[in-house]
Amino acid sequence: MYVTCLDLEGVLVPEIWIAFAEASGIPELKRTTRDEPDYDKLMKWRIGILKEHGLGLKEIQDTIATIDPLPGAKEFLDELRSITQVIILSDTFTQFATPLMKKLGWPTIFCNSLEVADNGEIMNYKMRCEKGKLTTVKALQSIGFETIASGDSFNDLGMIEASKAGFLFRTTDQIKKDYPQFPAFETYDELLGAIKEQLKA
Repeated sequence: MYVTCLDLEGVLVPEIWIAFAEASGIPELKRTTRDEPDYDKLMKWRIGILKEHGLGLKEIQDTIATIDPLPGAKEFLDELRSITQVIILSDTFTQFATPLMKKLGWPTIFCNSLEVADNGEIMNYKMRCEKGKLTTVKALQSIGFETIASGDSFNDLGMIEASKAGFLFRTTDQIKKDYPQFPAFETYDELLGAIKEQLKA
């Protein structure tokens, strides 16, 4: 019995913070978990920049409303969900993810939440649990599931390594070089094929 665990941003949808950096004209916000392995450091830095520019949740949600899933992502996800259970494991926030889940056909997602003031200012963030992706994969394994995992960033490596099969998807050259033990794919067809092979094993 398998559960396939997928990262969200960079795998199924564009990077939200990169889209917002472009929309807001603040290039520093393009920094993501591909660049900064320490998520707490990254988020505190982002919240500081938002405060500095007087930007809050509404402005980010306005940008998210314009984002569509990556080409082929919904079709890939639909086919994958027809052959195995799928959970999206993301370090994003429910306040960001909901409009994107609607466009993807409401798949299951486990993510985090933001603490937002009445005026819309993002004050802090609350992680669902520490090392959310790895912890979730281990929890699924503890109740009798094998896991298959795929993602593109530093924060996906734990769940990829801990799974029965793990794949990098559209990741950076540096991550591919540093983790040659994980097959790396660029297309949904390749990733779907690799997952299907594992399901047969």
